[in-house]
Amino acid sequence: MSRVDVAPVDVRDPAVLALVDALTTELATGGYTEDETFGYTPEQLATSAVHLLGARVDGDLAGIAGVELDDAGDGELKRFYVVPAHRDSGVADALLEALVAHARERGATALRLETGDAQVAALRFYARHGFRPIPRFGPYVDSATSVCLERRLDGPAQPDVAPG
Repeated sequence: MSRVDVAPVDVRDPAVLALVDALTTELATGGYTEDETFGYTPEQLATSAVHLLGARVDGDLAGIAGVELDDAGDGELKRFYVVPAHRDSGVADALLEALVAHARERGATALRLETGDAQVAALRFYARHGFRPIPRFGPYVDSATSVCLERRLDGPAQPDVAPG
């Protein structure tokens, strides 16, 4: 297996922008309506407090993921995407580990996220990493296709429990 290098990236980098656009396209063609598709645009990412990371394999950008921390000690995962050819290769694991470390270093006690109910692989991935279902929050409250998950960071993760 090739080494995965994770480091901060800038959304204005054309390679990063291409992956943000690929995620948007994948979600838009996944059966969701525009009202059921959430996530920051490149412009919102550029002006937000999202800590955006890129994962490179053999120098090529293979995935991106971000976390936005709030003042309450929580973080929300944003724009998590791995190029299809690099899925199930450890890229997503490396990105998530780096985001968890970043959040913990800044005192976050929990990470939350929203994903779509049709994102079966994502739901399995997050369950494997200790994320548990929670009530829909924030802009996702009225979205019937949204599944919200949380992982506590103030204790050990409890993997291998599928969301119900």
